[in-house]
Amino acid sequence: MAEAAERKILEIPDFLTVRELAELMQASPIDVIKELMGSGVMASINQQIDYDTAAIVASEMGFEPQPVVHDDDSLLEKTPAAAWRHLYDHETESSLISRPPVITILGHVDHGKTSLLDRIRETNVQEGEAGGITQHIGAYQITYNGRKITFLDTPGHEAFTAMRARGAQGADIAVLVVAADDGVMPQTREAISHAKAANVPIIVALNKIDRDNANIDRVKQQLSEQDLVPDDWDGSTMVIPVSARTGEGLEDLVEAILLIADDTDIRANPVGAAGGTVLEAEMDRFKGIMVTLLVQNGTLHTGDTVMAGTSYGRIKAMFDESGDDVDEAGPSTPVRVMGLNEVPDAGTLFEVVKNEKAARSLAAERVESSREGPAQHSAMTLEDLYARFQAGEAKELNLIVKADVQGSLEPIINSLGKIKVEEDGRELKVRIIHADTGNVSESDVMLAAAAGAIVIGFQVDSDTAAKRRAESEHVEIRRYDVIYELIDEVEAALIGLLEPVYEDKVSGVAEVREVFKISKAGTIAGCFIREGEARRNAKVRVLRDRRVLHEGSVSSLKRFQEDVREVRTGFECGVSIDNFNDFEAGDVIQFLIRERVR
Repeated sequence: MAEAAERKILEIPDFLTVRELAELMQASPIDVIKELMGSGVMASINQQIDYDTAAIVASEMGFEPQPVVHDDDSLLEKTPAAAWRHLYDHETESSLISRPPVITILGHVDHGKTSLLDRIRETNVQEGEAGGITQHIGAYQITYNGRKITFLDTPGHEAFTAMRARGAQGADIAVLVVAADDGVMPQTREAISHAKAANVPIIVALNKIDRDNANIDRVKQQLSEQDLVPDDWDGSTMVIPVSARTGEGLEDLVEAILLIADDTDIRANPVGAAGGTVLEAEMDRFKGIMVTLLVQNGTLHTGDTVMAGTSYGRIKAMFDESGDDVDEAGPSTPVRVMGLNEVPDAGTLFEVVKNEKAARSLAAERVESSREGPAQHSAMTLEDLYARFQAGEAKELNLIVKADVQGSLEPIINSLGKIKVEEDGRELKVRIIHADTGNVSESDVMLAAAAGAIVIGFQVDSDTAAKRRAESEHVEIRRYDVIYELIDEVEAALIGLLEPVYEDKVSGVAEVREVFKISKAGTIAGCFIREGEARRNAKVRVLRDRRVLHEGSVSSLKRFQEDVREVRTGFECGVSIDNFNDFEAGDVIQFLIRERVR
């Protein structure tokens, strides 16, 4: 009993390779193979075995085998919207408080993104921009009715997605600016796809309603076609009519932002470990390296040592969006800092470390790690996706679809949407992140990199920038000229992404000719193999008058007095079965092997 109590519990999945079993037991694969051979199973190191076989080996090697209990929640992918939450994973619930929401402004060029933000902040950022178009990421904080809101004014959804592709999630809410006189444009559709892929709440700011040719109902209809049904049309998307020129509706927009923020779990620990995201970085001719940081947890102080990727340094000075010196910055506060030794990439997560010595050591480790192996990318090929599905890390095939004309795009989307494969009550399906006409662009590839998607092109080409980006981001672009070939290949890929399905196949059939009762060995069935072959490591089914009497395992298989592994058609043998002795002449024994059928 004492020995049994000391046996270590080993959780074993339904199927695994011999190598994986050895790793679970921290044993040599050779020892595992020897145990399998002792049980009559000939298996190579990379061959897959079922739970029952693995359990026998584990038990023989001193373990208490148990099947793995699957937790459905563990199979769900963490959404990108929760990426910033890891910054306070180690914090206690009582230490977390609400922090100001961080808002990103997205939309088509010249629809009034910066003008709208300029009006909200009651400053004049736009006049300082070349040609009236935003040239870099700006971060600004306002106070409304005693509550702070942080805005990120980006040059477009590409920058927003580039940050996500590096693992960052700077924004909590996306405000989509759509001009009431212009409507939903190609860049608007792209921005919607990027925001949806990020899983952030979307508020639509319907700008330029003061214009004579504004058509609010037409734009709402266009938004509905993009699955952004306005709340006044019984949908769930808040669409706020505004005018950046007159100021109409701006209070309603800010109120909507705060309302969505209240429904979203946006929290941080202001006294916890400081960390957040690099929004932008540059080499200033006079000040040196200037980095804009968005603090998302803790409080950043002048004098702290900051680490962002392989860039590090002690903060010599901090400035707010107005250029004024500040000594500290709490959660959701954007600041520009001086003191880092090199320019970090936008979207890199930063953290405060103990001192510069620790930072140098960590930077050296990261550099060495990058030399030893390629960087990990969220985008991948179908083969990489297969491995993720096998590991239970994903249950959707993300696609970005580009077609030559709308007439081709619609049937492709409809056909892809119908592809669904079910297994064990779970459903595998295609998720179309973005679909549009035109050549594959760099923006498409950036979205694929951030969302872990494959780009599908139908009778379109990829521009040079897209090809370069796809190569650097390891994004797969597949091109087709025939619709049914596209659909068939995607469906085949999705079926291939299923976990293996195994079924019991009859490998041999034996007829019981005589029954022998042996005092020490139990009951032996003297059999004649009518078809196939009998195997010692097989499962068996005993039938009488076509009715199943018993299902179990072979305990012994003999030819005359000799133990054998298999007996072929036309030969006689003696068979004994675990926990079954009620043989009669004329019974049929089916020998079963488990085979992968998909």
